[in-house]
Amino acid sequence: MRAALEEAARAESLGEVPVGAVVVIGEQVVGRGCNQSISSHDPTAHAEIVALRDAAARLGNYRLPGATLYVTVEPCTMCAGALIHARVERVVFGAAEPRSGALTSTAQVLDNAALNHRVDVVGGVLEEQCAERLKRFFANRR
Repeated sequence: MRAALEEAARAESLGEVPVGAVVVIGEQVVGRGCNQSISSHDPTAHAEIVALRDAAARLGNYRLPGATLYVTVEPCTMCAGALIHARVERVVFGAAEPRSGALTSTAQVLDNAALNHRVDVVGGVLEEQCAERLKRFFANRR
């Protein structure tokens, strides 16, 4: 999660909402990403998607079996869908997202029995540090 927090700091330095993510297989970080929607003019450039794209490109496969995605904020519906399509094994998030979090907050997208893949979910890892970064960012923007 600390590596994901580093990516969140990178997002903030780019003027983006400070969310960061890393993809890990075994003990190795195979993908990194931070929010880039504003700078890239791409609504899909969430930290999770950027990290998954990076991992898939490095590994030469859009499927990421055995992967864990660490992300500083609970993923949205779009990102939850990407986790399923990439066959990620587990997602670990820091802070819950009460407005758009789709794993535990507003919905439990990954719990849908009709889905052809299951993703384990762990929340609240380094929650205070992850939440504080977002709070500071939005307080400074006001």
